[in-house]
Amino acid sequence: MLKEFKAFVMRGNVLDLAVAVIIGGAFAKIVASLVGDILMPLIGLVIGGIDFGSLAFTVGNAKVTYGNFINNIIDFIAIALVIFLIIKAANAAKKAPPPADPTTKQCPYCFSVIDIKATRCPECTSELAK
Repeated sequence: MLKEFKAFVMRGNVLDLAVAVIIGGAFAKIVASLVGDILMPLIGLVIGGIDFGSLAFTVGNAKVTYGNFINNIIDFIAIALVIFLIIKAANAAKKAPPPADPTTKQCPYCFSVIDIKATRCPECTSELAK
């Protein structure tokens, strides 16, 4: 069973996923800092000096901090936007494979598809130009 576990862990997909999770966690901290320390204070300043982190209301003994919820929504939107832009750039960077050389051609008389090397059409028996 240990051998199977080692084979499972050493598969490329598992290692790639582990690296992605670690990098994603670090990236989430960076975005959370960007949103919490830079964007939200600026947004709060623009709309009247509001500190979103302190926005809350009390229901009975429960304190509902909806300002943190707003911060988390903006975190999510920022992370989703950056991931979208990264994937879009990666897809644009992929080169399209070169077009394959044609292996067939069309008979100009009966429009059937024939081998590129054929000199006569097998359907209408017309002689083909080279």
